[in-house]
Amino acid sequence: QVQVVESGGGFVQSGGSLSLSCAASGSIFSINTMGWYRQAPGKQREWVAAITIGGRTNYADSVKGRFTISRDNAKNTVYLQMHSLKPEDTAVYYCTADEVKAGTKWGQGTQVTVSS
Repeated sequence: QVQVVESGGGFVQSGGSLSLSCAASGSIFSINTMGWYRQAPGKQREWVAAITIGGRTNYADSVKGRFTISRDNAKNTVYLQMHSLKPEDTAVYYCTADEVKAGTKWGQGTQVTVSS
């Protein structure tokens, strides 16, 4: 089975940048799409971005143009570069990995806090 572990969250001022990483382990050859979700306090978890094994990317409208998702298949790692951060980007960010025939695996989450 696949496990994913996020890192790189933290505190940043509005307009700043942060980068998140997510390392996958286990049955990595069964991973197709990887992505990021986030959950702000008192809100439902929302999808942020995704990248296929072939490198095709998609973004939520709320982050398009500010966030970049990338993937290093050799390192089994997906990244989320976040620029022009806003207070409304404050959330716990979760990494996901879609494992063939086994469903979506979630990381434990990493906190991102953007101050105004």
